[in-house]
Amino acid sequence: MKKFLIASCVAMALPTAAFADVAAQLSTGSTHAGLAAKAADVNMVHMHLHHALNCLVGPSGAGFDATVANPCAKAGNGAIADSTDAAQKVKLQAAVAKAQAGIAASDLAAAQKDATDTAAAIDAAK
Repeated sequence: MKKFLIASCVAMALPTAAFADVAAQLSTGSTHAGLAAKAADVNMVHMHLHHALNCLVGPSGAGFDATVANPCAKAGNGAIADSTDAAQKVKLQAAVAKAQAGIAASDLAAAQKDATDTAAAIDAAK
């Protein structure tokens, strides 16, 4: 029992990065980009792309929007920050660019296309 208690206390003291789950962040980000691609109006596209973006960049990353949900909050500090693979980070930066383009788009079809491209870029980085 003492060993379990000590291990539990040590685990609680570790920073969030120690529990980072890049795969979960990518899966959730891809899911939200896919939801954005199928959304019926541009506001919903933007909302889901913000969710995907938040999963990619994390709370301290460029483009993070604290006014929308971060569905990856318990999975780490953002897939880019948590990844240790330089090539993966480059691919994820491309996904960020696509998500940001979709968020900036006012045309539904254009935003949906960027959302589709965001999901594909995230999936290519897995």
